[in-house]
Amino acid sequence: MIPSVLPTYSRAPLTFVKGEGAWLIEADGRRFLDFGAGIAVNALGHAHPALVEALTRQARELWHTSNLYRIPQQQALADQLVAATFADTVFFTNSGTESCELAVKMARKYWHDKGQPARTDIVTFAGSFHGRSSAGIAAAGSEKMTKGFGPLLPGFIHLPWGDHAALQAAITDTVGAILIEPVQGEGGIRPLPDQCLKGLRDLCDEHGILLILDEVQCGMGRTGKLFAHEWAGIAPDIMMVAKGIGGGFPLGAVLATEQAAAGMTAGTHGSTYGGNPLACAVGSAVMDIVATPDFLAEVNRKAGLLRQGLEGLVASHPSVFEAVRGSGLMLGLKCRATNTDVVSAGYDALIVTVPAADNVIRLLPPLTLGDAEITEALRRLDAAAQAVSSA
Repeated sequence: MIPSVLPTYSRAPLTFVKGEGAWLIEADGRRFLDFGAGIAVNALGHAHPALVEALTRQARELWHTSNLYRIPQQQALADQLVAATFADTVFFTNSGTESCELAVKMARKYWHDKGQPARTDIVTFAGSFHGRSSAGIAAAGSEKMTKGFGPLLPGFIHLPWGDHAALQAAITDTVGAILIEPVQGEGGIRPLPDQCLKGLRDLCDEHGILLILDEVQCGMGRTGKLFAHEWAGIAPDIMMVAKGIGGGFPLGAVLATEQAAAGMTAGTHGSTYGGNPLACAVGSAVMDIVATPDFLAEVNRKAGLLRQGLEGLVASHPSVFEAVRGSGLMLGLKCRATNTDVVSAGYDALIVTVPAADNVIRLLPPLTLGDAEITEALRRLDAAAQAVSSA
């Protein structure tokens, strides 16, 4: 008999009932260090007082009206995002998947309204992850996600990661946009070098096509800048955001320039819940904290401390770990042992990590974790590695 919860996840035998900062408390009372943060969602950790206050204050006033009316909290968060980024305009969603759907629609509508309706192709890259909707799985193109769900949405050109010649050859008069993650998350914590991101921006400018960045996992301070593309000194035309923007409350967004968004007029897109007062009140509280220079400087300092410790861990356990990769507090340990074995050993050592492709475990702690918690995490990862190497 099928369980009441559809069994699409292979769940770990853990039941967390409470969270405090960088800690998760299991139903049996055990305290785990959370180095998954809900897969880069809980940017400010669990039960951050500013988020709790923002949510409860708004919950006492108004939960939902719909986008048929003006929503002051939505306007306030949009103003914050426009002031802090390249964007001229914002549409709010509930998730990264929904942000992908709109980004694809926006790019194609842009070319339709410019009188080039055949310019629908979007270039994407191996190892990418853009959500599990029809557009998201078609964009990523991996057999694991697409098998059995055909026919797929057409109009995506899938290229190898890092193949510059293939990219140049793919740019024809049917291509309207390039879609890429500045740091691949599900693909194994693979940062795109700054010079490559600059090259993509130049290529798009040369051919007049749109650059879409997926910063769902790497955005909102995760790499030590508010958004990862800022390290390369470039700006996209369209950007997908979610996860950390709500600090744990479901919230996503698509940010765009006025030009890129020109086709999205009244009636072209909508969302029942997107940009509701509860989500946007929390999102504004997140922005108040994460988008400050002092906070981002602390992310970078702590990232350096953690990375130094991880390099020592790799050196101490060469049969388990191969290398450290990533940026800021979006780090990965490339494993020689099976990565899921390391994740499981981490559970026994009371630390939560997340597996990814390319035999990597992801380390995505809350951006608010303290130095003592970094030291304790390294101790627990060391214990997990010892358990794996002796198994």
